[in-house]
Amino acid sequence: MNLIPLLIFGTALAMAIMVCVWLFARRINNAGIVDIWWSFAFAPVSLFYGIFGSGHVVRNSLVAAMVCAWSLRLGFHLYKRVMSHHPDEDPRYAALRQQFPKRTWLMFFGFFQLQGLLVGLLSLPVALACSNTAAGIGVFEIAGVVIWLVAIGGESIADMQLTLFKAHPAAKGRVCDLGLWKYSRHPNYFFEWCVWIAYFVFSVGSPWWWVGIVSPLMMLFFLTCVTGIPPSEAHSLVSRGEAYRNYQRRTSAFLPWFPKKS
Repeated sequence: MNLIPLLIFGTALAMAIMVCVWLFARRINNAGIVDIWWSFAFAPVSLFYGIFGSGHVVRNSLVAAMVCAWSLRLGFHLYKRVMSHHPDEDPRYAALRQQFPKRTWLMFFGFFQLQGLLVGLLSLPVALACSNTAAGIGVFEIAGVVIWLVAIGGESIADMQLTLFKAHPAAKGRVCDLGLWKYSRHPNYFFEWCVWIAYFVFSVGSPWWWVGIVSPLMMLFFLTCVTGIPPSEAHSLVSRGEAYRNYQRRTSAFLPWFPKKS
């Protein structure tokens, strides 16, 4: 299957998944599960690209495996976080309910479909790689795998460090500024972005590869300006107050860097 029909069917698959997620979210009355299934949705979409893409079988299998591993790791991580608060809903979605008191679930249907559309758009480098008919694995694919391994490792370590910090009895009201969190206020988001850089680098050499830059740029925008850092920092300022303001003053927001001296 060539690139355009591959993208169309892959995006349609993601949107169909989100219809099912919407029905389930409505049943349990918790829209927050969309975060879990948004992450999981990349696995079947990447498998679809890998199976039906016209690219070389080794390349298709490798990039599909990378996306599936990332998708399942993040999805289960979010599952533990979201379901630990169920039936309480994520404050972001509770706020959306207040903005749309009438036809709330109709609004959520449109929101969930937008998430499916984003899965299709963000997976563009994967579709590009799975449309590359060149034989063998080249330097860009190898570079993409190396970046991906570093990114997955960094994100996993950041998540683990934060989880261990929160589990400590003395952590209440304090700011996690240990390990990777000493050098970035959001190392998990930084390494998440690096995952998308890896997919783009992997696709370089494919026909129309340059179009794939849209994916890491979109993810950078969402992480730093929309759904990532802004709501996370707003919540931290409310819950940790001056301690978090001091953390903001000395620690880089996104890119890891040496902290400023107090």
